[in-house]
Amino acid sequence: MQASSGITDIAHGIQLAVAPVFLLSAVGAVLAVLTNRLGRIIDRARVLDETLPDAAEVKQKHMRAELQHLAKRAGFIHAAITLSTTCALIICLVIVTLFAEVALGRQLSGLIVVLFITGMCAFVGAFLFFLLEIGSATASLRFGSGPR
Repeated sequence: MQASSGITDIAHGIQLAVAPVFLLSAVGAVLAVLTNRLGRIIDRARVLDETLPDAAEVKQKHMRAELQHLAKRAGFIHAAITLSTTCALIICLVIVTLFAEVALGRQLSGLIVVLFITGMCAFVGAFLFFLLEIGSATASLRFGSGPR
């Protein structure tokens, strides 16, 4: 009867770990979006940096301003990526702790709560930096044939 109870406990531990695994998938999707945006920022900055020496002086001023703006946006994305990755690592620790609680037969719910809340705070922070980057990107939109 004892072996059956152990298997039941393990199955229950797996059931408990499913929700954080779905959250981990969501964090992975957000990381994909963030790294894509960072890549586009870097690509644009490289193009500007390569063409800067050959540009007219008036255009160089605008290009330098855009490079500074891109650096600011990259900083926001970097912070969002760092916080998202931190969230993912903490959620992994939640999953490990859930299994450890079952395997060790110890009460670790306090640690699980602290880890989960910390992970969610990191995820909220990542979204805040993502919003700042989106706001910064849309604030710099220019249409028409004005100088770039």
